[in-house]
Amino acid sequence: MFYTDIKSRPQLAQYDHALLWGGVLLLALGLVMVYSSSIAIAEGSRITGQQPTYYLMRHAVFLALSLLLATVAFQFPLRFWQQAAPYLFLLGAGLLALVLIPGIGREVNGSQRWLSLYLFNLQPSELMKLFVLLYAADYTVRKAAYMHSLSKRFLPMLVVMLVIGWLLLREPDFGALAVITVIAIGILFLGGMTWRLFAILIAMLVAGFLLLIWISPYRMQRVVGFMDPWADPFGKGYQLSHALIAFGRGEWFGVGLGGSVEKLFYLPEAHTDFLLAVIAEELGFVGVALVIVLFAIIVVRAFVIGRQAAALERHFPALVAHGIGLWLGVQAIINMGVNMGVLPTKGLTLPLLSFGGSGIAANCCALAVLLRVDWENRQLMRGLVV
Repeated sequence: MFYTDIKSRPQLAQYDHALLWGGVLLLALGLVMVYSSSIAIAEGSRITGQQPTYYLMRHAVFLALSLLLATVAFQFPLRFWQQAAPYLFLLGAGLLALVLIPGIGREVNGSQRWLSLYLFNLQPSELMKLFVLLYAADYTVRKAAYMHSLSKRFLPMLVVMLVIGWLLLREPDFGALAVITVIAIGILFLGGMTWRLFAILIAMLVAGFLLLIWISPYRMQRVVGFMDPWADPFGKGYQLSHALIAFGRGEWFGVGLGGSVEKLFYLPEAHTDFLLAVIAEELGFVGVALVIVLFAIIVVRAFVIGRQAAALERHFPALVAHGIGLWLGVQAIINMGVNMGVLPTKGLTLPLLSFGGSGIAANCCALAVLLRVDWENRQLMRGLVV
């Protein structure tokens, strides 16, 4: 039974309007820009049947299904998510292992990250971001009494995350590993980890990531290409150089919706990883600024909601809200940094905007859980039992 009082049923006036409309506007903008950025590639591909609306229709279906899942996710109270967190985490780990089995996992562009479900592909690493968030929040609450203990609080979580990291690197999916690591460490820190342990952990992570880059030739090539994309514009720097050209062409107000040249087979992954570059070219600085403002609203509201939950002594919901803010904010910053040439090229989509069913579903469910945290906060402040 989700509601113990008939008067406490959800009403529109009881939601966080800024959070809700921020998410809706990003989803709507994403639908428009995915269509605009994918017309050329859809017309020129045999896989799509040379239908210009192929990616639009699929993205619209993904969006409808994701909103349906989000509606269902909102119905469950946070106590349900806390109880289910360990089992969801195990499910996610199982899917990450399953995707590595030859004949089951689907390989695309040298990466084996997808499970074929006939009508669409499932990317377990996207779901794992939400599952790790819930598990880390539950783990932090359960281990609150040992917040200063290295062996009882930190090491068990480290072992678990090393296993998940190993599975992600086998795919490989270095971008998802980076985001998941930030989520887990951020929640542990917000849950009471001491500065000393936090500093040690950050130093270990930096050293680990540098080592992974050093021992991997293709990651090293991406770093070299990022540092000077114009040194090899037809090789290592090809993708980034064309993204920068798109930003340059957009200037203040863009060349107009649908007027991008870079999406015409020049910029790879224009409708996924480099969607922001197309937005910059067609909508200009104003369009990019709008995207940044909308993400800022969502992240700020997530932390405000988390702080309200903490003030009400709802520690698990507070950490979940903070974790969702960290997740969406960090992934958006990484994607934007890659598109603008501030960070090395990495295969991370722009949350709520880029084409991809698994990512949109996970993002929408995360927003639904965040709205649920806010709704429960409001019920408690009104004196209603949830």
